[in-house]
Amino acid sequence: VDAGGSPVGGGAWGLHARVRVPLDAIDLDVDWRPGSDHVAILGPSGSGKSTLLRALAGLEPRAEGRVSLGDETWLDSDSGVNMPTWERRVGWVPQDTLLFPHLSLRENLAYAGSGPAEVEKMAESLFLSDLLDRRPRFLSGGERQRVALGRALLSAPRVLLLDEPFSALDRPLRSEVAAMVRAFARDNGTPIVLVSHDEHDAELLADERWMLVAGNLTADGA
Repeated sequence: VDAGGSPVGGGAWGLHARVRVPLDAIDLDVDWRPGSDHVAILGPSGSGKSTLLRALAGLEPRAEGRVSLGDETWLDSDSGVNMPTWERRVGWVPQDTLLFPHLSLRENLAYAGSGPAEVEKMAESLFLSDLLDRRPRFLSGGERQRVALGRALLSAPRVLLLDEPFSALDRPLRSEVAAMVRAFARDNGTPIVLVSHDEHDAELLADERWMLVAGNLTADGA
């Protein structure tokens, strides 16, 4: 919130998050309207970045306040409204990927409801074609991250919520995968909220950067 009590940001795609979450060492307290379709939230570990992303996804039970996208209310704790994650249609990629261990890579991608041709095209785009029949325990950390990204993209999300999505990828592959994600977002009109501690990731995906420190969110450079 700025000095006059107004939400920070410009609200380019209609997201408004006024969220409070009590944490162990700090309280997350933001009133935020992103001003670009592709935004990055940077900050040190423990500052509340992942917590904010979970609140947007509907996965943070401690969240209070109000979150809306356009005319649609996702959270309004005063009115008892908390839209389920699946109704928000977010493409959420958490740090731990949350793949189904008993399903193959192909089946994990198809879980988003996509057909075989779409799955194979996505696997090719993410350099996973040779691994489609493997289960997650036989994949590297970077391969699991790419599967989680692919599954999120195949879900036809209204917004992508990405929590350190490239942390296990080397720099060249990180750039290629980020370019693919950005092209998808551009072609489908899908906003991106990226959480990272790596400024390089922000440069690859975001047009606007924010800093979250000790639970407080400010425009980068403000």
